[in-house]
Amino acid sequence: ATAGFATMAQTPPPPAPAPQPGQAAPTHMDHHDPAKWQAKMAQRRAKHEAELKAKLKLTPAQEGAWSSFTAAMQPPADMGHMGKDRGAMRAEFAKMTTPERIDKMRAMRDQRAANMDKRADATKTFYAALSPEQQKVFDAATLRMGREGHKGWHGHRK
Repeated sequence: ATAGFATMAQTPPPPAPAPQPGQAAPTHMDHHDPAKWQAKMAQRRAKHEAELKAKLKLTPAQEGAWSSFTAAMQPPADMGHMGKDRGAMRAEFAKMTTPERIDKMRAMRDQRAANMDKRADATKTFYAALSPEQQKVFDAATLRMGREGHKGWHGHRK
């Protein structure tokens, strides 16, 4: 069993996906540049929104609900701790006592929860504006996006 585990541990990761036409190949350092990461995520979010909107076939009367929904789904301007330089964040935490770090982590958790609540409320409001057929499309599309989005964060593709 140990030999099998050691063999699995040595298996190299799958190759990175090829860049899309017109895009530069991602580098390892792109993951450490918050501006590049935010731009990439904004591009992916816009693509997913456009695909979802096309699938839903919204009526003109639903456009306002769509605009409110997509605005609420945007990440906060400061991106919380995700927009910070990891080194700066470590330096900030290094200056704190353990109780101060705990309080800071709790505040970050509470902010994430508040952001999630805002998005959940916006999703429920938008969902209520959809027809039953559109709700089925939304259910199927957002279930898939959740799975694909999670895999995409780790660089894995189907």
